[in-house]
Amino acid sequence: MSAAAPAPHAEPREADVVYDWNRMGDTLSPPLRRVKFVDETLRDGIQCPSVTDPGIEDKKQIVRLLSAVGVDHVDVGLPGAGPRAVADVQVLTELIRDEKLPILPQCAARTHANDIRPVIEISERTGVPIEVMAFLGTSPIRLYAEGWDEAVLEQRTRESVRMAKQAGLPCTFVTEDTIRSHPETLRRLFTAAIEEGADGLCVCDTVGHATPNGVFNLVHYTRTLIRSLGTQTRVDWHGHNDRGFGLGNALSAIEAGADRVHGTVLGMGERVGNTPLDLFLVNLRLLGVIDNDLSRLAELVDLASQACVWPIPVNYPVFGKDAFRTGTGVHAAAVIKALKKGHDWLADSVYSGVPARWFGRSQQIEIGHMAGDSNILYWLSSRGLPTTPELVGAIRDRAKSTARVLDDAEVMEVVERVAAHS
Repeated sequence: MSAAAPAPHAEPREADVVYDWNRMGDTLSPPLRRVKFVDETLRDGIQCPSVTDPGIEDKKQIVRLLSAVGVDHVDVGLPGAGPRAVADVQVLTELIRDEKLPILPQCAARTHANDIRPVIEISERTGVPIEVMAFLGTSPIRLYAEGWDEAVLEQRTRESVRMAKQAGLPCTFVTEDTIRSHPETLRRLFTAAIEEGADGLCVCDTVGHATPNGVFNLVHYTRTLIRSLGTQTRVDWHGHNDRGFGLGNALSAIEAGADRVHGTVLGMGERVGNTPLDLFLVNLRLLGVIDNDLSRLAELVDLASQACVWPIPVNYPVFGKDAFRTGTGVHAAAVIKALKKGHDWLADSVYSGVPARWFGRSQQIEIGHMAGDSNILYWLSSRGLPTTPELVGAIRDRAKSTARVLDDAEVMEVVERVAAHS
């Protein structure tokens, strides 16, 4: 990769004008690799107390869009929660079946027959093998609070996995609060689950306690145990974001050997939420780990925000209102010069570390108190409006009189006033 810019007359490549320290230099981390993606927006996401459970038509479109951006599995709900959940799970499973979507359904269930039975019944009615995600709390603090002992946990583990497998369904054994669970407890329960035929083990940071180092240790421990048992059991990572480590922990889980990583759109979920699946996909695409077409990812994020009544912070990476906006003269001038060279990728990258076009967004140049004439000229010309010195000067005067960016209506007000006096 060249460290010097190409000659002015040369046709540049992005590699010629960007030296990427993310991919160069010394590192001790194992390389990232393609894993399977599990979306939990319609299960863990809607457990957030500030989220609205979407209507079924919105849920159906969310599943379609998840499939379109290359998500492999979707948790379509927890049927044990009641009749509405049962109905929605059946409709979403039928959608996947009837539209032949390349995404596989799964359902959360307590390690209890009352939760697993509805999943089996829906699977029988639809003819679709729904994966059972049977969860059980395993940390010492949970055992103390519930009055459980390890013998009870092992019994519930074996009975639930056996029930799902006897029904012919794929089953993953999920340990809640794994990151604070004792290794000997995990060894006992993981061994029991594997002996009963579990297809996967899902290790969780249910309370958002983990750091990237802790995730690596836990996933590595689990992989080592599986190897010692002589099986090819899959390992999932499910993380929360209470300490702000959600995304970093997901990347660490890949490095440690996880096969699937869970997340939710916009990180919706209990307390402060889960791993943001959208940003996880963005980063793996930017790192070259995946080549998914993510051009509809913005559509998915916007729909989930609207349907769940979950506002997107203006500074949310990639999908927030301000992610690709600039009202600064120097920044805008560089973007405009890049656009004039005829290279969309150049305009996307000269003042941004994320190519907006990859993810369904675009660069936006605004007019405010820090704007230069280049901002105004671009704004006007991109809308087919005149760029006379008189109009540019009037807009500049209006912008400099404020302490913020002008909205489109305010700029058009100046355009119309100048036109009326011409």
